[in-house]
Amino acid sequence: MRAFIFDLDGTLLDTLLDIGHACNAMLAAHGYPVHQPEAYRRMVGNGFGKLVRRALPADALERLRAQEPDERAVEALVDETRTVYAAHLNDATRPYEGMPEALRELAGRGMALAVFSNKPDEYTRILIEAHFPGVFSVVRGARPDTPLKPDPAGAFAVAADLGTAPAQCFYVGDSDVDMLTARHAGMAGVGVAWGFRGLEEVRAAGAARLVRHPSELPSLLAN
Repeated sequence: MRAFIFDLDGTLLDTLLDIGHACNAMLAAHGYPVHQPEAYRRMVGNGFGKLVRRALPADALERLRAQEPDERAVEALVDETRTVYAAHLNDATRPYEGMPEALRELAGRGMALAVFSNKPDEYTRILIEAHFPGVFSVVRGARPDTPLKPDPAGAFAVAADLGTAPAQCFYVGDSDVDMLTARHAGMAGVGVAWGFRGLEEVRAAGAARLVRHPSELPSLLAN
């Protein structure tokens, strides 16, 4: 193996509180019930559009869909949530314990390191620069010209930018979306225990490897 490609939210960084704050701020502003932060563990992973649709009450979502064609009313709330998040995306966000050390060891062993996330590209780059400056040679978030994960197009683009065949890449993530992305791209999916979803989800989604702490990541090179 020549490269490790990482998901961002729930894998490299614990972003749940800041994501939940942004969604709850939008919901409260429109009189909708808010959610406990833990509830957002099941809502994230497929981009802001699906996040907001999952956070909205089902009846409110149906009313909004009927209000304007092409879901413009819903998309306005998605944009509003993005705006709140952009102003607070690094308030409570932190790297997972042991992750900086694990990344240093992987780099020291000659591994190419990259990030591929469904978070908007701009926010992905801001957070990586804030928490892991100079660590990753390729950073790619969601872009308008590329389908979201689990479509493999973005993963293929990252591997190409690394100059590495997909089969020579580990893809590390915390959700079924990540494991499906790895499978579709022909990469080795590594499911993590510390993220938003837990080992049972990534195991059921076909993770090739399972790790319980970032310190275990370098040991994958021995297998």
